[in-house]
Amino acid sequence: MDQRLQKILAQWGIASRRHAEDMILAGRVRLNGNIVQLGQKADPNRDRITIDGVPIDPQQRPQPIYLLLNKPFGVITTCTDPRGRDKVLDLLPPQLASNQGIHPVGRLDVESTGALLLTNDGKLTFALTHPRHAIPKTYQVKIMGNPPASILETWRNGVILSGRPTLPAQVRVIKKFNTQTLLEVILTEGRNRQIRRVADLLGYPVVQLHRVAIGPILLQPSGEPELPIGNYRSLQDWEIRFLQKQVHQTTIPV
Repeated sequence: MDQRLQKILAQWGIASRRHAEDMILAGRVRLNGNIVQLGQKADPNRDRITIDGVPIDPQQRPQPIYLLLNKPFGVITTCTDPRGRDKVLDLLPPQLASNQGIHPVGRLDVESTGALLLTNDGKLTFALTHPRHAIPKTYQVKIMGNPPASILETWRNGVILSGRPTLPAQVRVIKKFNTQTLLEVILTEGRNRQIRRVADLLGYPVVQLHRVAIGPILLQPSGEPELPIGNYRSLQDWEIRFLQKQVHQTTIPV
């Protein structure tokens, strides 16, 4: 059965759907010897697909891998970087980081820390990063100043960013300091640098931003220490089932 090449590569665990599209646009993928165009289809049981000249055998796809990483400050959440900066895949042992198709699910900006999912399940990645999904993500956010209740209510109700309102958010004060405030912020959307942009707009810029949970998947489960910064762990079976359930609950066009 013919399918789009980016979907095939994602299903095989070669790359996320977005990364597969980048690989195709870069001319790295060939179909029966010819450079692939974005949107082109193939039958993996009939056609010969290569990446950088290496044939891909769908029968030899790697086992699915699901990890939770505590991303450090200053590390970027991309698989490659022409500027040579530290990447999240650099934190994994070579046997995981190489030839497994592992990639981050979504992003945390370079200045932010905390919970980040890594997987080689391209279908899961595509679904969880699709706008139709709304898994709540929980952040601890330290901001400059002590905002009054009215400002926090504005944040909760939504503000206009790039011409459209943000979705309602949960915002509560964890602790107040003399010149700073620690907040818990829970979002169900993930626009680029959203928390930082909203805080700047409201006049209380972010000092530190740390994601502590993705849905019920926690950096620090009840009664346990937090996953150390820069470390990772495999997801538990129930956590994987939770993520897969989110995929199945929403039908997404391919």
